Amino acid sequence: MSSKNVFFFGSKTEGEAGNKNLLGGKGANLAEMTKIGLPVPPGFTITTEMCIEYYKQGKKISDSLLKEIREALAKVEKDTGKKFGDANNPLLVSVRSGARVSMPGMMDTVLNLGLNENTLKGLIGATGNERFAYDAYRRFIQMYSNVVMGMNPEILEHILTGTKEKKGVKNDTELTAADLKQMVADFKAKYREKMKSDFPEDPMQQLIGAISAVFGSWNNERACIYRRMHGFSDDWGTAVNVQAMVFGNMGEDCATGVAFTRNPSTGENKYYGEFLINAQGEDVVAGIRTPQPVNKDSVDPDNPLPSMEEVMPAVYKQLANVFDILEKHYKDMQDIEFTVEKNKLYMLQTRNGKRTAMAAVKIACDMLNEKLINEKEAVLRVAPEQVDQLLHPMIDPKASKTLIAKGLPASPGAATGQIVFTAQDADEWASAGKKVILVRHETSPEDIKGMVAAQGILTALGGMTSHAAVVARGMGKCCVAGCGQIKLSGKTMSVSGKTYKEGDIITLNGSNGEVYDGNVGKITPELSGDFGKIMDLADKYRKLKVRTNADTPHDSSVARKFGAEGIGLCRTEHMFFEGDRVVAVREMILSSSLEEREKALAKLEPMQKQDFVGIFREMKGLPVTIRLLDPPLHEFLPHTDAELEEVARNMDVPIDMLKSKSASLHEFNPMLGHRGCRLGISYPEIYKMQVRAIIEAACELVKNEKMEIVPEIMIPLVGKKEELAIIKEYSEAEIKKTMDKNGVNLKYMIGTMIELPRAAITSDRIAEEAEFFSFGTNDLTQTTMGLSRDDSGNFLPDYVNKKIYSVDPFVSIDQEGVGELMKISIEKGRKTRKNIKLGICGEHGGEPQSVIFCHKLGLDYVSCSPYRVPVARLAAAHANLMS
Repeated sequence: MSSKNVFFFGSKTEGEAGNKNLLGGKGANLAEMTKIGLPVPPGFTITTEMCIEYYKQGKKISDSLLKEIREALAKVEKDTGKKFGDANNPLLVSVRSGARVSMPGMMDTVLNLGLNENTLKGLIGATGNERFAYDAYRRFIQMYSNVVMGMNPEILEHILTGTKEKKGVKNDTELTAADLKQMVADFKAKYREKMKSDFPEDPMQQLIGAISAVFGSWNNERACIYRRMHGFSDDWGTAVNVQAMVFGNMGEDCATGVAFTRNPSTGENKYYGEFLINAQGEDVVAGIRTPQPVNKDSVDPDNPLPSMEEVMPAVYKQLANVFDILEKHYKDMQDIEFTVEKNKLYMLQTRNGKRTAMAAVKIACDMLNEKLINEKEAVLRVAPEQVDQLLHPMIDPKASKTLIAKGLPASPGAATGQIVFTAQDADEWASAGKKVILVRHETSPEDIKGMVAAQGILTALGGMTSHAAVVARGMGKCCVAGCGQIKLSGKTMSVSGKTYKEGDIITLNGSNGEVYDGNVGKITPELSGDFGKIMDLADKYRKLKVRTNADTPHDSSVARKFGAEGIGLCRTEHMFFEGDRVVAVREMILSSSLEEREKALAKLEPMQKQDFVGIFREMKGLPVTIRLLDPPLHEFLPHTDAELEEVARNMDVPIDMLKSKSASLHEFNPMLGHRGCRLGISYPEIYKMQVRAIIEAACELVKNEKMEIVPEIMIPLVGKKEELAIIKEYSEAEIKKTMDKNGVNLKYMIGTMIELPRAAITSDRIAEEAEFFSFGTNDLTQTTMGLSRDDSGNFLPDYVNKKIYSVDPFVSIDQEGVGELMKISIEKGRKTRKNIKLGICGEHGGEPQSVIFCHKLGLDYVSCSPYRVPVARLAAAHANLMS
């Protein structure tokens, strides 16, 4: 802990911009602005460490900290020539929060602190403005009563509203000094009635109360939720900034406002901001009065309020000069708070401004062109998490909407359509030209046709890596998963007191998990040339390769356009559900002899070959990792008597025999059952067929189209070296026969997925057979943590809220547990096979923090769904530039 706990800014400034962790962003930047000569009212910052100490001490401020506060307050008095609590020339202060990262509106502020009956008279005498003084006092009582004393703000607001109605005025500024004087008396009487004590008069008591309240606001509900949303640590704490008041509410030559040095929505290099004449800071955001634009360029033609540039031209000139100084100094777009007192500008805050993805890209490229920043800084200015906004349709922020439910934002974008409740209906309705939203309890691989046909998918169950979520992201399809508020019964959905029938229209927002009634307007972001430039720079500065998870030529093509450098996971099981081939798959599964299975597999082999031809052709020589059949066979089985009858007719066997066979394949825990390489051990003919199809496809393209192809054949769910050895041996025999038949000599690789803890800790042995490892972190997370990704969505939020997990482990890699197994696997694998190729193909491969972790581990590549490829490319660049 620092020996100094209070830092002064003013005539002798003690902090600087680099002290954000200790002074918070606001305090560090107030010190920095003071140092570079900008007009900043003097004050002091109590460090973030004191916030943590405040909680450790049972929410008490220590005597030693009080001593430092008094010493710093004396310096503010000296700089201003005013005295705190003085009856003749009183110093008033603001008390504001300030964490190391921007948390706008999440914590508390108190203005005009130090006013009481005595200092009020001094303020009137010093300013000659009775109305202003009473306006400041009533504001202080309102804020302090609520923020510090916990009184319901509506109680005093009701008195304010009643006074305006009684006087027949609309705005606070129309109330007279006499009106405000009476209001102060009414406020105090109401405070006494509700709080059973008089309003605090002692300025020092007020100050300690406000500082305590700001520290306390670090753990208010909205601040905690905001930190969870953004992954900020609860252990950081907030600083407290105590600053001499300057007043924007003294008259028509005073004002307050907020502004950005560039447009935060579009990135356009024009000032963007709002201000109010004769007002204090909270008025701008409260919506009581309509703010005016700072510059003429921002005037709304439909509501042409005069700009500051027009009504306060001299002040505007001061402000524009400050904008330019701050941008050049911080080399980033700034978000500024300011006050004007008697036509003099004062700066109350600056910080790097929050911006949309579109604005982030434009600002980064413009500042690069302006030589304000270099290429590496330009890449780091665009957050990987923002890239999703640039790739999917979005809800128009200006559109009116009625929220009916909220689930998990499983796949970004926006979609509107008519509700359907089965995959078959989705396919049929879409074929008829209708736009549909597929609503299911949860989806399964058999729903793939309906998922493809639907505009978006809504599920009542499942998590961020559920089947619906994973497949939807792969297709770039909007999806809201785990929406427990919806209740499904037959072909109806009940939510928010309303029952929706098949054909009713809803809108999904996959970017935030919200579900709306009816059709909500959308906008389609444009991938500008600036975006391409940022991606090119990201590629220049990253080491990690980025592949895609793709199962079809279309997905492969989409991923190539987004910059994928190969396929890290091609799931062959998804191909089995296309067209009529599922019937052949079912024949194969329900066969009672090897001969029957091989007969069914012979129907599938040419179809599989053409799948691989299409994918290899789209990838144009880039590496393609194909996972052999992984899911348990029961997933492909018919569920209805009609489907069973169809298979019975095709196989020419009694339906009762098929029902008996189907029942025999039932498993209580199929995800840990007869799946993955276990199928290849029990039914080698299945894997042999797939290997032949892969090699036949590659040979055809090498011979006929002169392509260079190195297939990577991946065996799933290996737990022991011996499993892989058996499958590798018969696979290599099939490969040799196929190459000899075609007269082609191919290079190829055989490797495995690491998705079981046993595989991770015995990777030295598995690497004796495997030429590559791909970490299947979806299943590795399940098997390591004992969690079902489809069922844990009901309780994982509780674990995150109670800080057991900092983040959902299916969203971002659990670095302590799953990540440690990955480290062990990498070290052991490389010990056996020095140049073993290492990648990740779970959904974590497109999550920025997981990508950064993979870079630190030294993986060769990450693989993710096509629409996450640009996210991963940028995250990989960030990882390298920050390492």
